[in-house]
Amino acid sequence: MAKHRFYIPASEWDSQNLTLSGDEAHHCFDVMRGKEGDRIITFNGEGIEAEAEILSAGKRNATLKTLHVTETARPPAAITLGQAIPKGKNMDLIIQKATELGVSKIVPLLSDRTVVQLNPRDLEKKRQKWQRVAIEACKQCGQNWLPSVETPVDVATFTKERRDGLRLIAAISPEAESLKAITSEIRNGNRPGPETATLLIGPEGDFTPAEMSQAADEGFAALSLGPIILRSETAAIYALSIVGYELMG
Repeated sequence: MAKHRFYIPASEWDSQNLTLSGDEAHHCFDVMRGKEGDRIITFNGEGIEAEAEILSAGKRNATLKTLHVTETARPPAAITLGQAIPKGKNMDLIIQKATELGVSKIVPLLSDRTVVQLNPRDLEKKRQKWQRVAIEACKQCGQNWLPSVETPVDVATFTKERRDGLRLIAAISPEAESLKAITSEIRNGNRPGPETATLLIGPEGDFTPAEMSQAADEGFAALSLGPIILRSETAAIYALSIVGYELMG
């Protein structure tokens, strides 16, 4: 039977003195009905995982005995997803699947065609909620590298901050190229794969011409995802899959 997984932030991680607290302790004891003597898995979001035994359980914390520590190598390429915020709960789905696919950072984007309107005072609250979605995804799928979810920004701010590595923007324009064409030199061994990559996915209705032009000016190559117009969440999952395959093997 698979052991339940719990997250301990790297800032609180001490392999020889592990403690569950707050939401994770609540999840362990009140939701999963954990008890003293049970064995669980803990991870710190930076590649370290430990099997541990519950020594003592309080109402909001638990002391653990470390049994075995393992380390997961960092992915060979750090992928950042810039995702225009879709309507409904689709952003939760995108964050969940992006986490499973090994992205390093997720930046929600406020594009000109974003339907969802966020009050500036709610941005941090939203960020924290989405970060929790990423944590839960790591717990469920066994991912030991937790992506950071950033505060939402506009497209111009996002593209200006991305200066290095492979930069791609999903596009439905005739000028857009397949990933195979864009990365042909990498596949042929003529140049090494980039250590970083940024993938930009638009909202329903795509980015505006002005936003596409802004991204092009900042060095983003237009990436075709095929002849079918995909929903935003489908485009994100598909694009991350092919980029991850190309760069992380």
